[in-house]
Formats: sequence, C-alpha cells, structure tokens
Amino acid sequence: MASVVFKDASRIYPGTTTPAVDKLNLTVNDGEFLVLVGPSGCGKSTSLRMLAGLEEIDTGAIFIGDRDVTNVAPKDRDIAMVFQSYALYPHMTVAENMGFALKIAGVAKEERDRRVLEAAKLLDLEPYLERKPKALSGGQRQRVAMGRAIVREPQVFLMDEPLSNLDAKLRVATRTQIAALQRRLGITTVYVTHDQVEAMTMGDRVAVLKDGLLQQVDTPRNLYDNPANAFVAGFIGSPAMNLLIAPVSGGKAKLGGLDVDVPSSAGSSVIVGVRPEGFTPSSKGFEVQVEVVEELGADAFVYGKPVDATLKFANASDEGAQVIIRWDPKNPPKSGEKVTVSAKGESVHLFNVADGKRIK
Repeated sequence: MASVVFKDASRIYPGTTTPAVDKLNLTVNDGEFLVLVGPSGCGKSTSLRMLAGLEEIDTGAIFIGDRDVTNVAPKDRDIAMVFQSYALYPHMTVAENMGFALKIAGVAKEERDRRVLEAAKLLDLEPYLERKPKALSGGQRQRVAMGRAIVREPQVFLMDEPLSNLDAKLRVATRTQIAALQRRLGITTVYVTHDQVEAMTMGDRVAVLKDGLLQQVDTPRNLYDNPANAFVAGFIGSPAMNLLIAPVSGGKAKLGGLDVDVPSSAGSSVIVGVRPEGFTPSSKGFEVQVEVVEELGADAFVYGKPVDATLKFANASDEGAQVIIRWDPKNPPKSGEKVTVSAKGESVHLFNVADGKRIK
C-alpha cells in the first residue's frame, strides 16, 4: 500500500490550449478511499488516467509512495484499474478471467488459484467460478472485474465509474459492497464518479473538480456544511442547495421579505445559499409560488419560483432552476399555492457574486 501525490500535474490535449487538468495538487493518504467527482468534462477521468499512466503528463509529477511514476509504464506502477465496462473475456470462466493477469505475469498456478479463491470469497463469487460471463448478471460481472483487480494485490486501486452500467437499485447495493470491501482490504483507492450521491456515501474524502481545476477536497460532511464556493455548494447535495442573487442594503441581503445579515465587505449583491432543509415555514419572509410537490413518503419536497420576480438564480444558464424546500410530508402544500419560509442564520451560506467564493 502507498499514498498517491499529484504535484502541479497538468494535461493539455493536442490541438487544445485549455488544460483538461490544470496544475492538480492532491494527496491521497495511504489506505484512503478518495472520490473524484464533478460534471462531465471536468477532468476527473483524465486525472485517473494520468495516475494509471494511460495519459501523458505535460507538466508536474505524480508519486505513488516515494516513487516518481511520471514517466513509468502503466504495467510497472503497481496499480489495478476497474473500468466502466467490465472488459471480461467471454470465452474464459470467472476464475480464468480473475487469474489471467497473474498468469501473464508468470505467477505459479497454485498461487494463482489461492488468490482467485480468496478474492471470490470476499466478493461472494465462489458459486460462479466455473461460469462464463454471459451467464452472469451485470452486478456479478462487475464483481468479477473487481476480483481481477484484487488478485493482483496492488498498491493502489483505480476505479473509473464502475457502477454506471448497473440499474439504480443494484448501484446502491454494489456501492456499499465496494466501500465495505475497500475498508476491509485497506488498499489506497481513487474512485471516479459523476454521481455526487455516490461520492458522498463512499469516500473518506471527496475531491470536487470543475473545468480541470480542483475546487475543494474534504470529508463529505465538511463539503456539505462548508462548501468553499458556489459551485461546490450547488453540486454537492441532493436535492441541490438553493442559490439566489440578492441585493444588499443596510447590511442585509434582501431575499424577498427575508432579510439576511451580511458582512460589510459583501458589496451591492451576494449569492445567498440555503439547503432545502434550511427553510422553515413562517408567517413572513421569502415567498415561493409552488409548482410541483414531490411526496416521497418519509420526505416531501416543494419546487417553485420566487414570488419576487427580480430575484435571479446564481446559475444564469439554468433556465429551469427552481427553489426547493423540504416540507413536512404529512402536510404538504398544493401546486399553485404560495408558501412563505424563513431561514435561520446557521442555515444560510453567502458567496461572492463575482468569483463565487465563500463569504460566510
């Protein structure tokens, strides 16, 4: 096992001027499960492929343990990768697929069989060792791909959206199995996903990327409670944080009828962020015209538009943006109604309009 360090690592694809990954500085601790998350095109898969040696590094360096692997061939980096596609050999049995890399490496048959059996026990694949991939479900095939990585006993696991081919229910079950397995094995793992729920539930820490730049790296709880900027605030959390641009007057941001205290350095307007559960019904405050109510049994979410039409959402390109309020599921409002909510000071996040950085 070993730590992983990206030191000012950049990747610029031929024919482009903007880096796909721009001066990435990131340390993955020994035995840690770190998740790289962000929207499509943010550079998360490129970062993983740079670590694997599948993409060149234009500037900077990457270390695995104390070893600089920047110019080391992929096969010599002591890593094992699990891809989005299972990439199993259809003519081989499960046991043969899992042990194939060891066979190529010249590992003795007795040792190969021992490692394959150990991995099969970990992954509940013992009954399927003699089956071919076509006789397995999607979840079982993904576990075989995991087993193929485990038997190599690498220093680092790399996983590139390994659950994206599974249906929603199976994804939930498999992500808990992967997280539990990683904690049992204690192998340093870098996991890429675009699904922030996956990131929040699996990682010891989560690194959020946007446009090739690292925005924040922290524990899931701290990312949720203390986002470094408006992008992280809006990306982390499901449903997303409400982000509205509010005018500032007399030291207060005006969110309709709701006044929010702001620092004197805030300027003429701020981005006010409130998570859906941060709003509470009130006799006066922020008015919302209800458009849709989602009743989920244990929860209800109200979706609507601010009654004050002058208020703008922070993401101007998101034409369908709505205010989202978590509501008492036993007493939800109806579509077409107006509701009034307030927000306590600790529930309110403030961000700079110009650069999105956190003010409070």
